[in-house]
Amino acid sequence: LTFPLLSVTLLVSFGSSMLYGYNLAVVNSPAEHIKAFYNATWSQRYGHGLAPGPLTLLYALTVSIFALGGLVGSLLVGVLVERYGRKGALSRSALLVLLAGGFMGFSRELGSPEMVIIGRSITGLHSGICLSLVPLYLGEIAPKNLRGFLGLMPTFFICLGVFSAQVLGLPELLGKDRFWPLFLSVVVVPASLQLLLLRCFPESPRYLLIERDDVYGATKALHRFLGTPDVQDVIEEMKEEQQSLSSMEMVSVWQLLQDRSVRWQTLSVVVVNAGMQLSGIDAIWFYTNTIFENTGIPESQIPYTTVGTGAIEIVAGLIGCFTIERVGRRPLIITGFCAMGICSAGITISLLLQAALPWMRYVSVACVVGIIAGFCMGPAGVPFLMTAELFMQSHRPAAYIVGGSLNWLCNFTVGFIFPFLQMSAGAYCYLVFCGVCLLVALYVYLIIPETKNKTFMEISHIFA
Repeated sequence: LTFPLLSVTLLVSFGSSMLYGYNLAVVNSPAEHIKAFYNATWSQRYGHGLAPGPLTLLYALTVSIFALGGLVGSLLVGVLVERYGRKGALSRSALLVLLAGGFMGFSRELGSPEMVIIGRSITGLHSGICLSLVPLYLGEIAPKNLRGFLGLMPTFFICLGVFSAQVLGLPELLGKDRFWPLFLSVVVVPASLQLLLLRCFPESPRYLLIERDDVYGATKALHRFLGTPDVQDVIEEMKEEQQSLSSMEMVSVWQLLQDRSVRWQTLSVVVVNAGMQLSGIDAIWFYTNTIFENTGIPESQIPYTTVGTGAIEIVAGLIGCFTIERVGRRPLIITGFCAMGICSAGITISLLLQAALPWMRYVSVACVVGIIAGFCMGPAGVPFLMTAELFMQSHRPAAYIVGGSLNWLCNFTVGFIFPFLQMSAGAYCYLVFCGVCLLVALYVYLIIPETKNKTFMEISHIFA
């Protein structure tokens, strides 16, 4: 693990992945302040406030528009990486965050709820690009024995981003009414650092050699990342892959879906990415305070309980990073989904028994913590890592588009529908998430092979 390899991993994880986690959780604590701003603005414009139903709908749109932006961003990944390369696309995407920060930061001064919604959609666009692009870049620059560790580093930073939003959202910090525009626009700081420093690092060697046929550039990049003059074995492995793809151009999404030779890899990406979002984790992140309020936690204690769950996320993310190369991909993702499924059922049971047994509220909190810990240990990052590992260079961008699109579509669905699902089904809504988690765990156990310490060619042969 060389200094340049670790440095670029930390940089892109901090400047891109962490923003995804931050933007997932940032709307949680200032929810009432933002709703009050919407209501006040509506009164100024039309002479009357919003009814509770339309206000909930408008705020649900503010929360879930982030996922729609992410869906659009995930569809652009293939075009961006082909035109600008991995590093080039990451640098350009940081400009979107600066634009979004401006919209959200000045929204109250200009009395415009539309600017909050537009800013949220632009941050979603950035996250949609980077959620696929960061693991793609890291998966291609990492040696096979470090691919798991470096591939899960963005997941740790996603958890760190969620925790940062929870801490900054405390009433003692930026949780006050007058600070929420600043709270939403803090994202410009990590993005600016990435924009300034990423130019110091080389492009992906696999991209340079396989797609640009730049052997000199790829060799120079490998020398920098691996810290050794002897990179001939890696060059030969990339040339072998290039030769096997010489008669094949970069495939489109439609061609990927039609290609029977990779149908199990494609189905695996679909199942795991959709399952990751339909597991209920987004409901937990978007509406943590509401969920704790429903479990009976006193309102004054909710922000600190939420911060406690964020600390658990960071610990779980670190455990995942440092164990993935030891235990492998499959055990982590199966264990994570099983833990989430069991804890989702636990929330339903504890909520149903809470009227008779008041202490069950603490069981509900423990189950929420269990869902978050299970997610951060494996399902949070392994699907993106596996997408890089299951496909050859020609199919990889299209696979990220498929996985990313499903990821964001399911993210939007859960973020928009969950408040209404909770109102109609009550405690039973968590059983839906339980079923999804257990079915995905079963699929991974039966279908997906272990990819630890294998080259991309070896993994392709296993599926063949």
